[in-house]
Amino acid sequence: MIATYAADPRQSRGRRHPEAESATRTPFQRDRDRIIHSGAFRKLEYKTQVFVYHVGDYYRTRLTHSLEVAQIARSICRVLGGDEDLAEAIALAHDLGHTPFGHAGEAALQTAMADCGGFDHNDQTVRTVTRLEQRYAEFDGLNLTWETIEGLVKHNGPPDAAARARLPTILALDGDWPLDLNGHPGLEAQIAAIADDVAYNNHDIDDGLRAGLFQPDELRDLPLVGACMAEVEERYGRDLHRRRFVHETVRRLIDRMVGDLISETRLTLQALAIGSAADIRAAGRPVVAFSAGMEADQQHLRAFLFNRMYRDYRTNRETSKARRVIAELFALFVAEPGLLPTEWQPQGPVSAAELARTVCDYIAGMTDRYALLEHQRLFAVSASL
Repeated sequence: MIATYAADPRQSRGRRHPEAESATRTPFQRDRDRIIHSGAFRKLEYKTQVFVYHVGDYYRTRLTHSLEVAQIARSICRVLGGDEDLAEAIALAHDLGHTPFGHAGEAALQTAMADCGGFDHNDQTVRTVTRLEQRYAEFDGLNLTWETIEGLVKHNGPPDAAARARLPTILALDGDWPLDLNGHPGLEAQIAAIADDVAYNNHDIDDGLRAGLFQPDELRDLPLVGACMAEVEERYGRDLHRRRFVHETVRRLIDRMVGDLISETRLTLQALAIGSAADIRAAGRPVVAFSAGMEADQQHLRAFLFNRMYRDYRTNRETSKARRVIAELFALFVAEPGLLPTEWQPQGPVSAAELARTVCDYIAGMTDRYALLEHQRLFAVSASL
């Protein structure tokens, strides 16, 4: 049942380029479908989540991660009475602006673009869905609804002054299609954002164990994880196969996090007397959140993963190579733009900043494997030379 505070597709603020809406699908359903059929979404299959795609077939990619976020977001939305299609659209699109090689690629482009407007993957996501996807005859981008764009813009909450310095696309869009950058987004966007946290915290445990970066016994002192592990052992015994043990633990972790989130959000909605989507935006704070206890448990988990997974020397070696690949490609294309594919080459004179942004767009849209192939083609010494 849809709640009174849910986004109503019939009351959508519309699209930047007016279109006749479908007789069979809501505007938010059309947004979801356009995202799924976009080229940028397909590329997520070969973009890194944590491990470079070729390291193993079973690790998460940006595509599988986005699907998991969408599933969790829909489940939460259904219980809380939000619009599931809007939450799903935001969840599916939230990583479209990520570079190849995950955060390593983003760091490399941030350094490269420091004097040319900066780089931020949220801004690149908005750039992708409003400019870079060129499929429709009447407009650039996917022409998504205001509500979906708002959710992407505010995926990490309202951007502060420091963040806005790296958001040229969002600021330009806000100039002629106001996005209320100072306010929190609607319920569905908040759900999609926190579903992202639930997904990557839990599935990084699974991937980290599969990669051998840590062992199950090392997780026992983490309050939330240890309790779930003890529950699995009590029910199935200590001889349960490791793969099954890890899966049973992770599914309980997700269940507990989602259950806590729903309970805490219901209390907040009641305490703030939320009755409409406008009330959620006017609340001045997120209404979708974990309890203080669950947030503290998650902080312990994040700290463990940061030290044992994201800063492990094996991960560091991969990310170091990835940064060099991106940095070298960027420098070469800026120095010799004639090496860019024809459709990416500037048409006429452009400023240094404009050229850098074009190169940035080209590299940010690459998959891991394409970036590696481009680097090999351009830097490897060939016997045919």
